[in-house]
Amino acid sequence: MGTRTRLLATAAAGTLSLALVAGCGSGGGTSSGKAPDQQSGAPASQGGAADGPQAVRAAHQRTTAAKTARMTLLTRAQAAGSDTEVRGSGVVDLGKGSSDLTLRTGNQQLHQRLVDGILYQQPPAAQRQQLPQGKSWLKVDLKKLMERSGNHTQYDDPTASFAYTKGIGDKDVTKVGTETVDGTATTHYKVSVDVAKLAEGNAQQAKQLRAQLGDRLPLDIWLDGQGRIRQEKVEVRPKRGKQGSSGARTAVSTTLKFGDFGTEANVTAPPAKDTVDITDKAAQQGQRTTTS
Repeated sequence: MGTRTRLLATAAAGTLSLALVAGCGSGGGTSSGKAPDQQSGAPASQGGAADGPQAVRAAHQRTTAAKTARMTLLTRAQAAGSDTEVRGSGVVDLGKGSSDLTLRTGNQQLHQRLVDGILYQQPPAAQRQQLPQGKSWLKVDLKKLMERSGNHTQYDDPTASFAYTKGIGDKDVTKVGTETVDGTATTHYKVSVDVAKLAEGNAQQAKQLRAQLGDRLPLDIWLDGQGRIRQEKVEVRPKRGKQGSSGARTAVSTTLKFGDFGTEANVTAPPAKDTVDITDKAAQQGQRTTTS
């Protein structure tokens, strides 16, 4: 498995792709297997949920209160006339931040799990021969990776992508209207996020984000009748002059969906005997990307 493909999949843990690398995604919709979930289709301004900025601020709590969900993502990255698309789908434990995803890019498919801050990836069968004898999973300790690479924005748990909603101000929210997402009625909002809030408490990270993205990050969210996030879309375009490791500026668009709330999501780590730790190699790659 090549370094570029491996790191492309590794970045799937950070659904906002704030480090300007492609994350993971899915072209699929949410599951329709649970009738109670599908009945919560009234727009967020109905059914007892708050409306406007208040609804956006409550979105994190209301979504994580569902405990588990099916999750799909679609990420597209563009740089120097080259397009990369990564799709994936799976389940997420909204309380623990763990997830189990199948990722697809081109004709390659990878299996990925995130458990207790550890990222595990199973390369396509044809590429596992590159791993040490008896190993079938790659392992990355995300905390150590961030510490060693100096890059604190590439990797996160899937629920962290909407934790920013707790600090949104009234002036940062614009109601677009009511729309249907995968058969569920939702209210669509445009949100302007203070980039510094994405790295609150970490001055170095905040400085890095502002250098990459500017002061504000625009995004769109769709809330269902219970105030839960059904869809989130963010388009990241680096500031003029900020380039990626290839020497070209990279634009990334990520769409994240949640559905089938309450679904079974028992995510476990692969057996230790089947894994090989590549944290150091990933950190070295992250350092080269950051300094490019």
